[in-house]
Amino acid sequence: MARRPWSFKEDRRLMELAKSSTSLEEAAKQLGRSPDAIKRMALRLGLSLKPRTGKKA
Repeated sequence: MARRPWSFKEDRRLMELAKSSTSLEEAAKQLGRSPDAIKRMALRLGLSLKPRTGKKA
């Protein structure tokens, strides 16, 4: 699967989501990207995203 480049707007949105303590999974859903892609970009931007809290049974 080919990776599509991140736009400046997506970078800014990821920064906003990280600042508001959005979970990794929720950020992936909102940006339409995989959790791995979100993790890679967050690392590149120096951001910290928390994994989903609590697990569904």
